[in-house]
Amino acid sequence: MLRYLAILILSCVPLSAGAADKPNVLFIAVDDLRPELGCYGSPVAITPNLDRLAGDGLLFERAYCQQAICRPSRASLLTGARPETTGLFHNYVALRELQPDIVTLPQHFIAGGYETVYCGKIFHNGDTDEGVSWSRDPVKWLKGIKPPNGTFRLPENQRIQAEDRNAMIAKYGDAAKRGLASGPAYEKADVADTAYIDGYNTEKAIATLNQLVADKDKPFFLAMGYKLPHLNWCAPAKYWDLYNPADIPMARETSAPIGGAAMGLHASFELRTRAGIPKSGPLGDDLSRTLKHAYLASTSYVDALIGQLIDALERAGVRDNTIIVVWGDHGWHLGDMGVWGKATNYEIATRVPLMIWTPEMKTRGAKTEALVELVDIFPTLCELAGLSKPEHLEGHSFAPLLDDPHKPWKKAAFSQYPNPALREWAANPLSPAMRETWFGPLIAEVENRIKSQMGERWDRELFEQHLTGFTMRTDRYRLVLWKDRRDLQAPPLYVELFDHHSDPGETRNIAQQHPELVERLIAQHSAGWEAAK
Repeated sequence: MLRYLAILILSCVPLSAGAADKPNVLFIAVDDLRPELGCYGSPVAITPNLDRLAGDGLLFERAYCQQAICRPSRASLLTGARPETTGLFHNYVALRELQPDIVTLPQHFIAGGYETVYCGKIFHNGDTDEGVSWSRDPVKWLKGIKPPNGTFRLPENQRIQAEDRNAMIAKYGDAAKRGLASGPAYEKADVADTAYIDGYNTEKAIATLNQLVADKDKPFFLAMGYKLPHLNWCAPAKYWDLYNPADIPMARETSAPIGGAAMGLHASFELRTRAGIPKSGPLGDDLSRTLKHAYLASTSYVDALIGQLIDALERAGVRDNTIIVVWGDHGWHLGDMGVWGKATNYEIATRVPLMIWTPEMKTRGAKTEALVELVDIFPTLCELAGLSKPEHLEGHSFAPLLDDPHKPWKKAAFSQYPNPALREWAANPLSPAMRETWFGPLIAEVENRIKSQMGERWDRELFEQHLTGFTMRTDRYRLVLWKDRRDLQAPPLYVELFDHHSDPGETRNIAQQHPELVERLIAQHSAGWEAAK
């Protein structure tokens, strides 16, 4: 109650001199988006709106999330605190359960005199933080536009989803509601943009923007969160039709790293729950190509919607006083290393798209190789908006890079993930229901790989409940340390090291060949994020 009262009081404090001149913020989140965009050099992705934004702003080539799963990643970004501080390591615990008093990014902007509002997915589901992080509600209804009902538009896909869910719930009860049956992985339907939730929410965000501009009494922090390209990949047909499937390049490195940790990769559980996806073994070339086509179509759909939102800023006359930041919460394997999904400690899952445009930045259309992290966004926006920075922040403002993109910067970026091989796709420990489904043989197969590699060090409780991979990305190397969380000071159970100068695809673990380098990098990792600033 004290927290809610504090927000109410802060929101009623009169604006300080010049507060009305503060920049607005358009805060755009995209779920499961890897840097598969034209502005990142993708030879196939059709993303003209994000390319245009990057071409007039600053694009970060090496931005990293703190954990490659939705809730922990978003909690870190929105609190400015790393997973070890938030305590969030999987999707099934709420931020306010663990951190009832931590100040979030939008909450801090309320205290700074801003109106804050969101549409779509910003916090993870269940962490929306109503009444604390948001000072007003978005537009509730759109005249003449019916809200989407459910994931799919095609009756056949609706039927498949319903039948799958009913069968799984009948067998496993509430456990099935955590994703054990989700219908088809994709859909192509000849429908309007607003037929799916991302298109509908974009229209809500535009209507909300117009209200915020009309009010004029406060600067605004408007957050728009896109669910695509998260599964299921459902996009209007016109975005599928942008691509010729034969021209879509597939993953080049489809095997696990040579000498890599047996626990470093999972069995693509999240995708395999979908109807029509093999429950074991390879997916096959045709299906793999269709799935990547679906991902690209979803990405182009979101790009078009972002373009509509930025155009609305122009029409409202506030484009030139609005900071625009676009970020993805983590990457996604599209067959890379033989995996489909997020939830690893490797480059492909931890590297994210990040771009920013500000009214006063001195360098435009540049790209920076500086190592930055999603946890840096909170302090950056504070600096750009002229707000103080809360003491709990564990990131470092990258605002100076907007004027000097090639400025010497951080020595390292840090991420982590609990044993992907023996966790569900939400990073929570395996449930009995998972073992009883078609996942049972897959889990046994993964266990056998780990046992073969780890020998006498295999222990089920350790590897399922306590093992975590801690990864550090330097200018040249990626180090992954597999540790028992109960004793983080003990030597790691396994070490991975990848040289990005000679092996950007992380295909070969060279830790055993370079013990002195490993020792030096472990010492750097132990010094932590503060020493890397």
